Amino acid sequence: MNTLFAKILLWFWTWVAIAVVGSAFISAWEFRRNISDREAPAAELVAFQLSQARWAYETGGRGGLARFLDTVHRIYDARGILTDENGIDLLTGKDRSALLQRARNRGPYAFFRASRSMLARAADDGRYWYFYEISGHDVGIWFFEWDHLFVLLAAVVLCYWLALHLSSPVRELQRAVERFGRGDLSARVNSRRRDELGELARTFDRMAGRIETLLTAERRLLLDVSHELRSPLARLGVAVELARTGANVPVNLDRIQKESDRLNSLVGQLLQVTRAEGDPSLLRREPVRVDELVQQLVDDSNIEAHAHGCELHYDRKQPVTVDGDPELLRRAVENVIRNAIRYAPRETAVDVSLGRNNGTAVLDVRDRGPGVPEEALPQIFDAFYRVDTDRARSSGGIGLGLSIARRAIELHKGVIRARNAEPGLEVEMQLPAASA
Repeated sequence: MNTLFAKILLWFWTWVAIAVVGSAFISAWEFRRNISDREAPAAELVAFQLSQARWAYETGGRGGLARFLDTVHRIYDARGILTDENGIDLLTGKDRSALLQRARNRGPYAFFRASRSMLARAADDGRYWYFYEISGHDVGIWFFEWDHLFVLLAAVVLCYWLALHLSSPVRELQRAVERFGRGDLSARVNSRRRDELGELARTFDRMAGRIETLLTAERRLLLDVSHELRSPLARLGVAVELARTGANVPVNLDRIQKESDRLNSLVGQLLQVTRAEGDPSLLRREPVRVDELVQQLVDDSNIEAHAHGCELHYDRKQPVTVDGDPELLRRAVENVIRNAIRYAPRETAVDVSLGRNNGTAVLDVRDRGPGVPEEALPQIFDAFYRVDTDRARSSGGIGLGLSIARRAIELHKGVIRARNAEPGLEVEMQLPAASA
């Protein structure tokens, strides 16, 4: 009985029982109260039986009275007694003065015993008294029929359904909370109810989604730090070793300062991405000229492209502006361009093009490398995913660059997708363009 379901069910069944028993008592009380009224149907019935019993006695004597009273007993399952004004039973000759005295003391119409109810009626001329005796058991349950069992059964079933209806969403919420507490951050109730219990379940779902987003952002921050900071730290270590040798100390110190500034910038950008994912309202919104941003990234990446033996071709068809965070957009585009340079064969070109199509800024970056197997295309934007067969680990990175790019683009309500260009891989980024 400690469960909510059992308590609700017991509570409703108790009230059904109280209603049934209370109806029985009220009905019996109303019956006994109404028969004291001369104009009530029961009182009129007794008056009619009095007149018939008197007529049967006066015309047929005791035999006629006996036949009439037998008929009353057979039809109404009740006993009738006809007495004279002194209380003498005209059928049996017994003294019924006690009944007559009770009737006169408690009113001329009705009085009751512990187990029986008695209606008393005097003739208009006072010569006769008629007593109509009804079983108390019959008075209590006269209203109850076997058909009423179906009503009671329906009430019990409805009580069971209501208890189940109220307790089942609580159980679903309990199971979801237990799963979430065990570490299953995807646990949700997904309730479709429109009442307070449904709103409670949806509140839990929103809370769980918020917690999952925050925890996922923290995990991604650790992964991104290891990915983005590995190369600058390595270069910083080399510069420190060179500075210790004493050769070209100013140049090495400048290199250390440069790498230190880059590390500080990377940490700030990673934290910015993480905060934006945890709370999109923190995302900076300002007009960004994407064509100029891509031009700067292409210029900065040319040195790296030449080191790999390839070159960058930038096709800017028209100025394009989007509303967003310039640092996040820079990080997304830079990761895609550097990824293309990393896998581009020597003496090939990496094509970068920017255009506008139906209110959308479309940026394409294509290399001419080995491409990606078709079945792996949907997964290359997942963290740590790499196609080892064609894009070996020796090429660099640990599979987070495109994942960071996807998250930054999606935070700006954009889309990023990849497809094989034969040869090479083409990555397309689409962002909502600002009004001209």
